[in-house]
Amino acid sequence: MEELVIEFHLNDRSGLSPYQQVVRQVRHALRLGLLEQGDRLPTVKDVARQLAINPNTVLKAYRELEHDGLVAARPGVGTFVTRTLADGTLAAHGPLRQDLRRWLTKARLAGLDEESIEALFMNTLRNEAGEDVA
Repeated sequence: MEELVIEFHLNDRSGLSPYQQVVRQVRHALRLGLLEQGDRLPTVKDVARQLAINPNTVLKAYRELEHDGLVAARPGVGTFVTRTLADGTLAAHGPLRQDLRRWLTKARLAGLDEESIEALFMNTLRNEAGEDVA
């Protein structure tokens, strides 16, 4: 049995369409080193069944990733990662992840739910980047 290298999840409250969520999840996995060059993505049929969405939605996501040069479809074989987005900062992820877990624990102890945590994080991230966000 083939090991799954990525498992997709949909969030109805994300504000993104299902196809955009699939694209984003693959990009995140490529950036974090969870997917590497040569890894096979789940089949369109399997993803559509798992997420209970139209196969054309998954196909659209895979085509966008292919257009961006991140994956390549091999007819009858599957869709494979052709390049990663991970860079030299990957080694720093472990300690940063530990710091983030501690911060998340503090946020939950302060009474924030997942949506509030995400809003606070995104607002702070955008403010650090110099954008004005309400």
